This record gives sequence, C-alpha cells and structure tokens, in this order.
Amino acid sequence: MNIALIAHDQRKERMVQFAIAYESILKKHQLYATGTTGSRVMEATQLKVQRFLSGPLGGDQQIGALVAQNQMDLIIFFRDPLTSQPHEPDILALLRLADVHNIPVATNMASAEILIRAVEEGELAWRNLIEQR
Repeated sequence: MNIALIAHDQRKERMVQFAIAYESILKKHQLYATGTTGSRVMEATQLKVQRFLSGPLGGDQQIGALVAQNQMDLIIFFRDPLTSQPHEPDILALLRLADVHNIPVATNMASAEILIRAVEEGELAWRNLIEQR
C-alpha cells in the first residue's frame, strides 16, 4: 500500500513516535511524506520515505496529485487544530480529494492506530481491487 505521512509542526514529534511504534508495519509499505515530516521519520527509524516539498511549499498538493491518480491508499495527517495554517486551502483540497476518491484518512493518533492496525490485518485490501495502476 502507498501511505502518506503528513504532520503540522506541533504534531511532528507525534508522527515520529507513531512511526517508531509501528515501524514493523510501515516498513512493508511504500511511504510518502511532506518534507520535514519525512526527514524526521527517516532520522528516527530505518524507514525509507519518498519526500515531497514541505506542506506550505506544495507538498500537500503533490500528495493530492497522487490521490487524484488513485496512487495513494491511506493518508495519516496529524493536523494541529489549534494553530492557523497559512496553507489551509491546500489542506482542505487534499482532504476533499481523499473524500472524492474514498481514501481513508487519519488526523490524530487514535484514528491512525486504528487504520494502521487495519492495514496490518488486511482490512484495507479492498483498495487493491479498485486500483488502476
């Protein structure tokens, strides 16, 4: 599965903790991330992550392009709901694309843990049936 990892500045440490905790599952999949989030995950783990630009510089849109092409299976996006984001329109566009293309999205640690365990159990294998790669 193709999994995107995105985290706002105040949530990057949580993403690193998540990646460390679930490294054994994540290593079985192709990982993508926005710039700094990908760097931090790779520094803390042995995971290989294809990095895009940082979110404010277009990284959210680059991941959104993969969603639109049906090349993303899951998005884990640790959002900071208490801090205004200068690229909020890009964030909303990414989430809208995920809804349009039926891509599961986790926006916090609790939902991310549920989804990553579902990936491990094969509960998202239905994504393989609709992929047109």
